[in-house]
Amino acid sequence: MTTSAPSVLILNGSPHPNGCTATALRELENTLHDNGIVTEFIQLGRENVHGCIACGSCGKTGRCVFDDIVNQLAPKFEHADGLVVGSPVYYGSPNATLLAVLDRLFYSTAFDKTMKVGASVVSCRRSGNTASFDVLNKYFTISNMPVVSSQYWNNIHGFRAEDALKDLEGLQTMRTLGRNMAFLLKSIQYGRTEFGLPEKETDHAFTSFPDGL
Repeated sequence: MTTSAPSVLILNGSPHPNGCTATALRELENTLHDNGIVTEFIQLGRENVHGCIACGSCGKTGRCVFDDIVNQLAPKFEHADGLVVGSPVYYGSPNATLLAVLDRLFYSTAFDKTMKVGASVVSCRRSGNTASFDVLNKYFTISNMPVVSSQYWNNIHGFRAEDALKDLEGLQTMRTLGRNMAFLLKSIQYGRTEFGLPEKETDHAFTSFPDGL
């Protein structure tokens, strides 16, 4: 049986389309291509994106009340086998535009994300990278999405793109990430065909405690 090549949606949260974050993401993307993975690269950093207002409208309509890039990304995310999100570090945290997109994208989409492969990439001049890395990975780990790792945390250093190109360890980390992601995508594609997705319990348990206990 012939299966189509796995696909990955890549989101660049930096406002600079050719900056350090993009440099890292392109290195990863090229490696994915070398390993037979189809990609779509979306530049997000300069989008005018509103944060989630917890209105609950998406639960009724199946789409976010703010009709912007988030609703455009939703079907792309649904049909992709993997998602890569990249961000620069701002005050020890990811770019606010990217976080607004991810908050609304993950919350407003009801489709099953189980076994979609997730990876995050961060860039910084000096520090704050691991804190930002942790924030981004939490979108995957609450959604039954396997998180792909590399030989080091997925970050690259530099103030400008030409600096990032000098970070040979960071670039190698991106290439290793790309190869690992391609392997995981293909393995899950095979497993889905041969064994199906993992069994899920019928009722999702939500634990809440009464006030005062």
